[in-house]
Amino acid sequence: MTTEEQPTNEESAVRERHNPVMLRRCLDLLAPALAEPGATVVDCTLGLGGHSEALLGTFPAARLIGLDRDQAALRLAGERLAPYADRATLVHAVYDELPEVLERLGVPRVQGVLFDLGVSSMQLDEPERGFAYAQDAPLDMRMDQTRGRSAADVLNTYPPGELVRLLRVYGEEKQAKRIVEAVVRERAERPLTSSARLVELIRDALPQAAKRTGGNPAKRTFQALRIEVNGELESLERAIPAAVGALAVGGRIAVLSYHSLEDRLVKRVLTAGATTTAPPGLPVVPEQYQPRLKLLTRGAELPTEDEIAENRRAAPARLRGAERIREEHTA
Repeated sequence: MTTEEQPTNEESAVRERHNPVMLRRCLDLLAPALAEPGATVVDCTLGLGGHSEALLGTFPAARLIGLDRDQAALRLAGERLAPYADRATLVHAVYDELPEVLERLGVPRVQGVLFDLGVSSMQLDEPERGFAYAQDAPLDMRMDQTRGRSAADVLNTYPPGELVRLLRVYGEEKQAKRIVEAVVRERAERPLTSSARLVELIRDALPQAAKRTGGNPAKRTFQALRIEVNGELESLERAIPAAVGALAVGGRIAVLSYHSLEDRLVKRVLTAGATTTAPPGLPVVPEQYQPRLKLLTRGAELPTEDEIAENRRAAPARLRGAERIREEHTA
């Protein structure tokens, strides 16, 4: 970086607080597809631009398309990626809008796709966003604060049975019924608006044994609310098949997940693409039944102990990758 390109204070702060998870392994997985001139890689979860900066720096012939629903993240990532502005196109979009984005940009196929799922460092670190249960803040949790319902809306308006389902399915919370009963009692007196008050309700609702295991007792409820508010799993169910469909033959996809619901969904899509669809018993498998994908990871790869020690947010990460090995068969 030349003297003229020295980062601003805000850019330096972004770099300091954003340490991309499993960065080297993601680059290694995508490298064979991105080395050729003209390659395009999509960062479907741009965030603060850490992975994108490394992709642009490592593959000088590649073009990058970065998607994010969070306009504040797009602005900061744009500043971070300014030295690569001629090769980077940043778009305000949710990752399941990938096909529309590529069509709008006139890009029929891409050579690489990266997903780094979950909450960005910026969203966790800014109390007013309401993602972190360790800090008091308004119960918002929207990644795109320009639209949609907030976590407070969900807590104050959803029927009790629906709230129980959300906590059980999205938060894998065994004490969902107790927590929801406490929420319903509270909201009958006054609307829930504060993350600290929600944490207090959860702590009071749980039996002692449940408070002694698994870290902060509010984390599963906050996870469930975040997933619901942002429609994360529904978007991901559309996004992963769309990303696979956008890959050229030889193109590669890498996906970082942070909880079992995401990882199971990613595993299902990639494994299905790597499995023959032929009826059992055929002596020779015709072309149309051959797998479209080759798995690049044996199960889900985990961060190293050294990386977890350096970046605690890497601890729950699970990385899966696949390569597109053939086109869809058309009759």
